[in-house]
Amino acid sequence: MGTTQLETVPEPKYWHLKTVLSQALDSDFSVGEVLPNERDLAARFGVARATLRQALEQLELEGRLQRRRGVGTTVAPPRVDVSTAQYAWPGTSGDTWQPVDCTSAVAPVAVGRMLGTDPRDELHTVRRIRTTHGQPVAAELLYVPAASVPQLPAAEAPSGPARARIVLRELQRLGLEGQDRAVELGSARADDARELDRLPGAPVLVVTTRYFAAGRTAAVSVATYRADTCRLTFGDSGDLEITHPAPA
Repeated sequence: MGTTQLETVPEPKYWHLKTVLSQALDSDFSVGEVLPNERDLAARFGVARATLRQALEQLELEGRLQRRRGVGTTVAPPRVDVSTAQYAWPGTSGDTWQPVDCTSAVAPVAVGRMLGTDPRDELHTVRRIRTTHGQPVAAELLYVPAASVPQLPAAEAPSGPARARIVLRELQRLGLEGQDRAVELGSARADDARELDRLPGAPVLVVTTRYFAAGRTAAVSVATYRADTCRLTFGDSGDLEITHPAPA
């Protein structure tokens, strides 16, 4: 990184410094590389540490930097696309998610309503993770009723990734008739934060997808993306629905 004269720049010092740092991240650093400490960076750019800290915080908000516990401030990987145009069963060719586990559990009330299942029914719950450059960027829970995978009881598989893959394979036997997807901004719950290496309450994007087959909702996916690592993209159909809560 080089130095720059900030005193003659009319915009706020930290904002101009953010621009300079952003350019340096593209040219001088690689993904995952740890930045020098704040004292060294502040001396190199001739700014107060408070100014530097403001610039770093802004870059973190924009997803250019990540603060990793026990590591320091690192260069973030490129943003992950959250596309509204994807049309395929989970686990099909090209899917970048990795299965982690599969358990039987009662679905959350909202998911049970979408599936039309009895609130007491246990569903196959597939847990998957999505990573980029070795870092977790999204976690997913896929809820699959027993009626959607009727041949599963005959399949012998332990719990864990092996059973998750079998559930996904059996689900793909159904003809996918359609799907819809909703995206909303949320806050990371304790479980999400632990899986995504974030603090509880950190901003996340929650993507809920319903998969339709045989005239009903065959599965529901709830995927939680780190808001600082993802980018929402739109398909040609423009099939993203934006809703607003009703006034109280």
